Amino acid sequence: MTIDEPAGVLVLGLGNLLLRDDGVGLELLQALRAERGHDERVEFVDGGTQGVALLGFLGGRRAVLILDAVSTGAAPGSVEVLRDPLAHLSPQGFGAHGANASGLLAAAQLLGELPASAAVVGVVPAVLETGVGLSGLVEQALPGALESAGKLLDELLDDAQAGRARRGGEPFTS
Repeated sequence: MTIDEPAGVLVLGLGNLLLRDDGVGLELLQALRAERGHDERVEFVDGGTQGVALLGFLGGRRAVLILDAVSTGAAPGSVEVLRDPLAHLSPQGFGAHGANASGLLAAAQLLGELPASAAVVGVVPAVLETGVGLSGLVEQALPGALESAGKLLDELLDDAQAGRARRGGEPFTS
C-alpha cells in the first residue's frame, strides 16, 4: 500500500451519540478498533451522521463494513448482519436515523464507487431520543454485535486479500 492508497477494508461507524441507541455504531467502532489494534489493511472511520458526505472514504476500497443502529423490524436489542445491504434498501433506508448508511451505499453504487464487498452489522435500537448512553437492551447486545463484526471483518480481509467479493447469495459464516 502506498501513502496515497487507502486501506483495503473500511470499517465505518455511523450514528449520533446524543440520540441514545443511535450511537451504537460508534460504540461498536471504538470497541472493534480497540480489540484489533493497528492493521494497515483496515481503516476505522467515525462517520457520525455525515451520510453521503462520506462517499470519498469508499473510493479505492475492496470492502466496507458499516456499524450502525438499524431498523429492520426485529425486536429492539437484536443484532442484525446485513451481508447484502443493497437488498435491504427502501425509501426510508435501514438505518435507525433514516437513510444514512443506505443512502451512502446507494449513492456509491450509482457513482461506481461501491467496494466489491459491503456489509452492515447493527443493533435494533430501543430508545431514539435526546440523551447520552445506550439503553439496557442495546448495551446487552454489544458483545454479540462486536463478535459478529469481528468475524465479518476477518472474512472481508480474507476476501480482499484473495481478490474475492461476496454479496447476496454467497454465504458468510457467523
